[in-house]
Amino acid sequence: MIRIEGIAAFVAVVEAGSVSEAARRLRLSKSVVSERLAELEKSLGGMLLHRTTRKLTLTEDGTVFLERAARIVREIEEATADMAERRGTLSGPIRIAAPVTFGRMHLGPALYPFLAEHPEIELTLDIDDRRVDAASDGYDAIIRNGPIADSRLVAWKLTRSRRLLCASPDYLARQGIPSSLADLNSHRGVADWRFQTPDGAIVVRAKLALGINNGDMLRDAAIAGLGIALLPAFIAGSAIREGRLAEIDVGHRPEAEFIYMAHPEGRNPSAKLRAIADHLKKSFGDPPYWDPTG
Repeated sequence: MIRIEGIAAFVAVVEAGSVSEAARRLRLSKSVVSERLAELEKSLGGMLLHRTTRKLTLTEDGTVFLERAARIVREIEEATADMAERRGTLSGPIRIAAPVTFGRMHLGPALYPFLAEHPEIELTLDIDDRRVDAASDGYDAIIRNGPIADSRLVAWKLTRSRRLLCASPDYLARQGIPSSLADLNSHRGVADWRFQTPDGAIVVRAKLALGINNGDMLRDAAIAGLGIALLPAFIAGSAIREGRLAEIDVGHRPEAEFIYMAHPEGRNPSAKLRAIADHLKKSFGDPPYWDPTG
């Protein structure tokens, strides 16, 4: 007889890429996950996964079985959550991916009181700057700053996300304050600058002082006086309010952006996911609390 625990273990192993990571997500021991997987393969009469010391790959049978198996697991999770919601309770597992800096600075602090209020929700929050595939990587939703071009995702706006052109007061005292896009050509930058003009978007190539893909370090480099940075308000806002950075007006605003939550198309978002989105909207505000100008 095929047991749902075995199907869930198989789906988790494929989505996680390893038995150990699947065990962590399922909150089980590796041996239990391996036993359930072996029992499922025995019940089906065939191998679902090729196992080596370095990786797991789907067999032909596993590839055929995976799509329906994943759908079965999702439907059972949704049915279980629906029953809990009928009793007025939000419960069950949910996986969300978010970028590192935003997750650490704003998402986590916003979610902690929500989770304390709903202790039966089992949230796995993956903080990583890599671009994940929400559907194939097994996420219920992803959080993103900026446009979401993937047509397989349904995006909800959580709040606005202004970008601010800024530099340290010390840098501006030494190098002068630019007042136009043309003035920026004589300044050093911490990454390039992108603006919206009446003729469309324009990218101003900086005389690069530092190239790096981490928002915290870009902010800190600007505070250290290395050059001008174009940063999201959620990263630069507190430093501007504290006077460690100063906002610069060059007559054109950076392109408008938003913070989004996106879930896979065709998958009915659960009540707990909708509740999380509503909570985050209220917590962030519009305009968001981190924007120094409100």
